[in-house]
Amino acid sequence: MTSGATSAKSPFNASTERVERVLCFTAHPDDIDFGAAGTIAAWTAAGVQVSYCIMTDGDAGGFDPVHRQRIVELRAEEQQRAAAIVGVHDIHYLHEHDGYLEPTHGVIKQVVKLIREIRPDIVLTMHPERNWDRLQKSHPDHLAAGEAVTRAVYPAVENPYAYPELAESGLSAYKLPWLWFISSPEARENHFVEVTDHVDAKLDAIRIHASQHPDIDGMERVVRGMLLANGERAGLPAGRSAESFHVVSVNGSSTIAGF
Repeated sequence: MTSGATSAKSPFNASTERVERVLCFTAHPDDIDFGAAGTIAAWTAAGVQVSYCIMTDGDAGGFDPVHRQRIVELRAEEQQRAAAIVGVHDIHYLHEHDGYLEPTHGVIKQVVKLIREIRPDIVLTMHPERNWDRLQKSHPDHLAAGEAVTRAVYPAVENPYAYPELAESGLSAYKLPWLWFISSPEARENHFVEVTDHVDAKLDAIRIHASQHPDIDGMERVVRGMLLANGERAGLPAGRSAESFHVVSVNGSSTIAGF
């Protein structure tokens, strides 16, 4: 289940779709909190089991030279605390280097493995298309994360002969219903989730990543403004907030195998 406003363009009907498990893949610690922490808080409050997979250690992040020797440990601690605020306690790491993430078969295989283990209703990740309106959305690691997960979702996750050693170990092929993207080009966004009741939890989660934000107050003003602008785009009443997504139906009632 989920809550909120759905664009007329969205293939996802929040009132009819059954969502019990969600698996989120992002490039760095804090990406998921900026992109979807309000929606995740709504999901977990409704009993949805949400898991995170952070694909790099975030070792190139931060601003304070004092933190450099323990930045990986610090960012993992921050992500764990931020996740707990929105009801998430299952966090996985691929331990790729920050700035060096690529959609290699080694990475894709790990993504396939985790999806087959968790068998979620929704996989949420970063968008593989560059956003020219706000280039900061399109860190190369973000693009690589989105590309790796998209390649994993189709066809590898549902092909029993892709990475056959996974099937041999008992991880059978799985047809994922939905793929949701954050950090999307605005023209691609087709689904909004109202998060008005979860804005404070989202901001609390973002604040935990203090090693990444030299101006916490400025960051909060920007995030609140974006959420309100999304609410307006979603057609919500004035003063309501929303998060935006590009939602893709991977396997649904109209899907034909192989097409």
